[in-house]
Amino acid sequence: MLKRPVTVTKTLLKSLIKTPSLVFFSSGYSSNSTSNCDNTCVLQSNESDYENEWERLLKPFDLNELRKSLPGITPFQLCKLLELSPDVVTSMELFNKAGSQKGYCHTFDVYYVLIDKLGVNREFKVIDSLLLQMKEEGIVFRESLFILIMKYYEREGLPGQATTLLLDMMSVYNCEPTFKSYNVVLDILVAGDCHKVAPNVFYDMLSKGVSPTVYTFGVVMKALCMVNEVDSACSLLRDMTKHGCVPNSVVYQTLIHAFSERNRVNDALMLLEEMFLMGCTPDVQTFNDVIHGLCRVNRIHEAAKLVDRMLLRGFTPDDITYGVLMRGLCRTGQVDEARALLNKLPSPNVVHFNTVINGYVTTGRIDEAKAIVYEGMLNTGCKPDVFTFNILISGLCKKRHLGSAVKLVDEMAMKGCDPNVITYTILIDAFCKEGQLDKASNIVNEMSARGISLNTVGYNCFICALCRAGKVNQALEIFGEMPSKGCKPDIYTFNSLISGLCKDGKIQEALGLYQDMLLEGVIANTVTYNTLIHSFLSRGAIQEAFNLVNDMLFRGCPLDQITYNGLIKALCNAGAVDKGLGLFEEMMAKGITPSNISCNILINGLCRTGKVNAAVEFLRDMIHRGLTPDIVTYNSLINGLCKMGFNQKALNLFDKLQSEGIYPDAITYNTLISWHCKEGLVDDACLILYKGVENGFVPNDATWYILVSRFVKEINRENQNFSYAQFW
Repeated sequence: MLKRPVTVTKTLLKSLIKTPSLVFFSSGYSSNSTSNCDNTCVLQSNESDYENEWERLLKPFDLNELRKSLPGITPFQLCKLLELSPDVVTSMELFNKAGSQKGYCHTFDVYYVLIDKLGVNREFKVIDSLLLQMKEEGIVFRESLFILIMKYYEREGLPGQATTLLLDMMSVYNCEPTFKSYNVVLDILVAGDCHKVAPNVFYDMLSKGVSPTVYTFGVVMKALCMVNEVDSACSLLRDMTKHGCVPNSVVYQTLIHAFSERNRVNDALMLLEEMFLMGCTPDVQTFNDVIHGLCRVNRIHEAAKLVDRMLLRGFTPDDITYGVLMRGLCRTGQVDEARALLNKLPSPNVVHFNTVINGYVTTGRIDEAKAIVYEGMLNTGCKPDVFTFNILISGLCKKRHLGSAVKLVDEMAMKGCDPNVITYTILIDAFCKEGQLDKASNIVNEMSARGISLNTVGYNCFICALCRAGKVNQALEIFGEMPSKGCKPDIYTFNSLISGLCKDGKIQEALGLYQDMLLEGVIANTVTYNTLIHSFLSRGAIQEAFNLVNDMLFRGCPLDQITYNGLIKALCNAGAVDKGLGLFEEMMAKGITPSNISCNILINGLCRTGKVNAAVEFLRDMIHRGLTPDIVTYNSLINGLCKMGFNQKALNLFDKLQSEGIYPDAITYNTLISWHCKEGLVDDACLILYKGVENGFVPNDATWYILVSRFVKEINRENQNFSYAQFW
C-alpha cells in the first residue's frame, strides 16, 4: 500500500476540475468539443515535463480528502484519474468509490483504462471479474478491449488464455470477433510455439463465417510449416482465392523457405516462378533459401544459374548468397571453382575466405589453404581470425603434422590473434590420438598460463586416450577432478570410461558408473547400453544382457541393429536359433533394416545346428528382401552343407557364387579342401586347390596345414597296413 502523507486541498482539486486543458480524453472523447484542438496542443506541449500539473497535485494524494472534494466525479474525470493513479490498489479504490455515487454508471472507457492498468500489472484475475461486472451492468463490449487483454496475455507468455478469451468473446460476452481478434491470437500462438493449435483456430474462424485476410493465411501457413505440414500449407495457398485473398510476397517466402529447408527444391523453384507470375517480388533472402536448398542436394550448377538470374532481374546477391554457393562447391569437392568465385567477389569477407580454406583443408590440400591465408587474404586487406587458424591447425593435425600445428599456434599469437579453447583442444585431441599424452599435458600447461581452462571436450580427449591405452585408473582420476575444475562430464565422458572398464574386465565397476551417470542426470544412449550388453554377452551372461535391454527400453532408448545383432549372435551361439529368429523378426517389425551381418549370423547359426535346408530357405528370403548375399553368407552355407555330407551341393553353390561375381576367399577354399580331405577325397581336394590357384587364390598356412596333415595321416595308415601285411 502506498503511504499518503500529504493531502490535496479542496481548492486545488476544484481548480483542477475547472482546468480546460485537462478535460480532453485520449480516445478522442471530449466534454468540451469546441476546445479539443487547444487542449491537444496543451497536452503535447507538456509531454516533455515528467511532472505536469496533474501529477504534481495527485502524487501523492489522500483518498479521504478526494472523496470530500469530488462528490460528483464524472466517468471522463475518473478516466483521467485512473491514468495518473500511482498503483492498482488506488485505481480500484477510485473505481469503486466512483461507482458507489448515486446515479453514476461506469462507461466502457472507464473499464478500458482500468483493465489496461491491470494488464500492465498482470492482474488477470481482477480483469476476469471486471469483464463479468461489465456484462452484469449491460455495457456493450467492443473488440478493442479483448485485443488489449490478449496482447497482455502474449506479453506474459499465456497463449492458452488468449485463445480461451477469443472463444469466449461471442459465447460469454456477446461480442463477435472479427479477423482482427483471430489474427492477434494466431500471432500469439505462433510466437508461443503452439503451432499445432493455430490451424484449429483458423478452421474455427472459417466455420464461424469470419473472412480471413492475407495476413491470416500467412500466419497459419507459417504454423503448418513449423510442424512439418508443408503440403497442408501449400493447399491453403490454393484456397486463398476462394476467400478473396491474393497471395503476397510474405506468403510465398514462407513456403519457399519451408520447401528449401526440407530439400524439396523442385517445389521451391516452382513457387519462385509462380511468385514472379503473380507479380510478387522476392527478396534476396528468398533466393538464398532456394540456393541453399540446391546446394544441400548437390545441385550446385543450378544454384550458380539462379545467382545469374538474380543479377539479370536486378537483384544484388549478398554475402550470404556467395557464402552458401562457395560452401556448396567445397562440399562437392569443387574447391578450385569456389576459389575462382572468391576471386571474383569485389570485397570478400573473412567468412568467404574461411569457407574456401576449409574446402582445401578437407580435401587434404593444406599448402593451397596456406596460400590463401598468406597471399589472398593479405592482398585484399582481410585479416585472418581465430577460425581461420583453427581450420589450418585442424588440417595439419589430421595430416599428423603436429609439429607444424604447434608452430602455427605460436605464429597466430605473434600475429595478434589469440588462440582460444578450441585451438588448444584440437591439439590436445591430436596428441591424445597419437598416444603422446605428455605433449598433450604440455598443451594444457600452456593453456593455464594463458588463463584458458580445459573444457569437457578436452577432458574427454584425455580420458578416451587413457582408456584406449588400458590406463583406466588414470582416466578415472582425471574424471574425478572434472567437477572441481567447473567441467561437467557428458555422455561421451561416461561412454569412454564404461568402455574402458568393460575392456579391462571390470563389468561391475562399469555398471556402477552407469548408475552414477543416471544420478547425475546424464541420459544413457544406445552406445552406452550396447557397450554394457556386449560385455555381458562376451562373458556368456545372456540373462544379464537382456536385463539391460529391458532397462534400455524402459528409459526410452530404442534398440538398434548393433544391439539386435549382438543378442541374435549370443542366442545362436547358445543353440537357441529359434529365439534368434524371433528377435530378427522383431527387428524387422520395428522398421530396422537388417544388414548382411544380421542374416549371416542366423545362417551360420542354422548351419551349425544342422538346419541347412532352413538356412537355404532363409537365404532365399534374404534375397527377396533386397539383401545381397556376400562371401560370408556362402561360406557359412558351404560349411553347413559339407558338415551334413552334401559335398556336391557345396560345390554347386561354390560354382554359383562365382557366376554371381562373388569371389571366393581363403576360408571358402580351405573349407572345401578340409571337408574333402575328411571324406578321404584327397584328389578332389587337390583339384580344388589347383583350380583356386589358377583363379588367383594364394594358399595360406591353414591350407598347407590341412593338406599336409591329411597326407601324413594317409602315409601313416599305409605304413600301418604294410606292417600288418608283413606280420601276417
